[in-house]
Amino acid sequence: MNCLAAAGVGASPEYHGSKNLIVADRRLKVAELILRLLICALGVLAAALIGSDSQVKAFFSLQKKAKFTDMKALVFLVIVNGIAAGYSIIQALRCVVSMVRGSVLCNKPLAWAIFSGDQMMAYLTLAAVAAAGQSSIYAKLGQAELQWMKLCDMYGKFCRQSGGGMASALVASLCAVIISSISAFSLFRLYGENKGGAAHSGRLLREHHTTDAAFPCNSGT
Repeated sequence: MNCLAAAGVGASPEYHGSKNLIVADRRLKVAELILRLLICALGVLAAALIGSDSQVKAFFSLQKKAKFTDMKALVFLVIVNGIAAGYSIIQALRCVVSMVRGSVLCNKPLAWAIFSGDQMMAYLTLAAVAAAGQSSIYAKLGQAELQWMKLCDMYGKFCRQSGGGMASALVASLCAVIISSISAFSLFRLYGENKGGAAHSGRLLREHHTTDAAFPCNSGT
């Protein structure tokens, strides 16, 4: 048993508050890591489902093949999800390195770079899903005024597989929005009252450990 802890020495409320802040930061970093890995997995899944989607339909003696490149919105969705997956895996590696090194709070230039990249990914993924969703509505319901046919009635397999990819992309975009909120919080709190919290708590931890070393407990205590 630590004699200083038993006596209440070195366990100030300020120390405990800073320690709780570090624990909360680490939990936030774990949540961020999970979300980034989820975006990567869903982005790859969406790109794979849509990019490999095709169906051949016979019309009398003619055969018409439907593929994702026929719809520019799906091409945009595949490209954006590929970019989002690559970006997310890079940021996930950064999270792992920062967690291993114990550096939870980053400096302002790095925080701004992460914030800008996350905002860009959130807007891009949402825009790609919105564009693909609008095109899929026309493919599903058609447009009588423009004499557009209900393509999904003819290419059912193609629409179902594309729908699965779009659902994965939608979940990935929502995760990207949450990530952008986390990075915004991490950035703007550096300008708040507790912007030096990590360094201050680290100093308190070092002082507490030094005090323990200076006054060790006797084995018979």
